[in-house]
Amino acid sequence: MHAPNCKTVLVVDDDRDIRDVLTDALEAEGYLVVTAADGQEALNWLRSAAERPCIILLDLMMPRMDGVQFRTELLNDSELARIPVVVLSADPSAIVAAKSLSFAGSLRKPVPLEALLAAVHAHCA
Repeated sequence: MHAPNCKTVLVVDDDRDIRDVLTDALEAEGYLVVTAADGQEALNWLRSAAERPCIILLDLMMPRMDGVQFRTELLNDSELARIPVVVLSADPSAIVAAKSLSFAGSLRKPVPLEALLAAVHAHCA
């Protein structure tokens, strides 16, 4: 079993600019940030990584494997299911639709920096 790294954050979003902004903000706070452009890329990284992130920041609408499919895959893997996942979405109806997937929280895009950092700090203390 892989122990979570209390300083690693996985950002899963198909928008490169959003990944870059989140990475810059989190790295400024001392976090190690790993990014993925879709759920499949994130899943591949999680399954091969030596350690687990303390939190996953997840966009819902992405090509190849969207956030709902990704979360479903995590929940079907006992080792990955425990990682807290916070949804980032501009679409409030998508957040509501995803409530059944045991997310640790949700933040509406554009995400205020204070809310982002509070969510990450809550799971990565």
